[in-house]
Amino acid sequence: MKTVYDFTVKMTNGQQKSLRDYEGKPLIIVNTASKCGLTPQFEGLQELYYKYKEQGLEILGFPCDQFNNQEFENIEETTEFCQLNYGVTFPIFAKIDVNGENADPLFTFLKEQKKGVLLKNIKWNFTKFLIDSQGQVVERYAPTTEPSKIEEDVIKLFS
Repeated sequence: MKTVYDFTVKMTNGQQKSLRDYEGKPLIIVNTASKCGLTPQFEGLQELYYKYKEQGLEILGFPCDQFNNQEFENIEETTEFCQLNYGVTFPIFAKIDVNGENADPLFTFLKEQKKGVLLKNIKWNFTKFLIDSQGQVVERYAPTTEPSKIEEDVIKLFS
């Protein structure tokens, strides 16, 4: 059975990273944007990360510019913005597409595992996927779902 651990993703420096590096850890995988009305969710995501990283939680942010061009052109601007404005310390990866023919294979997999309101497509920035420690997608959250609202589901993954 395929899991998220079967994928590699591109880091901001252009190198590939295997998601096997996160094997055995619960994950929140989220498509992000720096200039979106939902951008303040970085703060809530960082709070979850800070609160549960010692228990193994990892949050993986994937900047995406597919929704009204709400991401910086330069990835260094994106990471600096996230760190300076929201104190983000969880990994931010290279900018990707989440829908269409150039969609990143990881997001194609995530969408196949948990369909949303628009069936498979991702509706907007900050769609969040909760992954268990076996690499299986257990839940998909709408862009407007605040990170604090998924905390209870995150806690369940530790028991």
